[in-house]
Amino acid sequence: MRIIRVFPRRTNFTPTDDMAFVGNPPMIRPEADEVHISCTFTWDKPRAEYLAQAWGQYYPVKLGEPAYDDPCNGFTPGMYIKQGVTFTSRGCDNQCPWCLVPKREGKLRPYKDIADGNILQDNNYLQCNLQHRFKVYQMLMCQHDIQFTGGLDSRLLTQEDADMIRSLSVRQMFFACDTKYDLKHLIKAKQLMGDLSRDKLRCYVLLAFNGQTISEAIEHLENVWNAGFMPFAQLYQPPDHLIKYSQEWRDLQRNWQRTAIMKTIHKQEFN
Repeated sequence: MRIIRVFPRRTNFTPTDDMAFVGNPPMIRPEADEVHISCTFTWDKPRAEYLAQAWGQYYPVKLGEPAYDDPCNGFTPGMYIKQGVTFTSRGCDNQCPWCLVPKREGKLRPYKDIADGNILQDNNYLQCNLQHRFKVYQMLMCQHDIQFTGGLDSRLLTQEDADMIRSLSVRQMFFACDTKYDLKHLIKAKQLMGDLSRDKLRCYVLLAFNGQTISEAIEHLENVWNAGFMPFAQLYQPPDHLIKYSQEWRDLQRNWQRTAIMKTIHKQEFN
């Protein structure tokens, strides 16, 4: 079946093949059996529904993906996310109050078949059992420029996993430190990862959740930096609407996402 995939906005992970489009249908359209409108963010749903009507003038249309609580029971490489990105599991057993994954995808479900890719996007890869993780490491041994972008749970990192990850051709890995209580686990993860440089050890840091002030956010970001990680700040967004943050919050997020700015702020070379 010939399927056109349409996305409300372009991201770093949007497919780039000839059957992937962002926005309205072009004047010259490829032959296809149907169009799938893929919507990731709930605040893009009005745009996605408009695109469903626009493309529906020419093709049968299906509208779905994460914003519509799709449980993601299967994964086809390159279909709704660019080639090279892979999921080996879906769901998560945690119940973090800011996260939509358990509601949308349910409990952790490892995939039996592991698709090749150098960018691992699993929501909580380290929750998978050892047998599954070993199969993933075997696949990654044949990859280069590896990235663990889905996030590694520092509470679950073992020395065995740390040694396997260090043996791979890793460009960067992301942990998470969303509350001040997670910091001790992040520090332990740094000890397990040994002398890996800060530019390889990234860390998602949630900002402005549950009444956090800007001064509290800055302190938390500095603590993550001092633990040996490169923070990647993310402003909290609820599922039902898009918060319009002040310029001060937006500047804080920008400054703690860009490595060049962080390097200037701290006036030091990365180790």
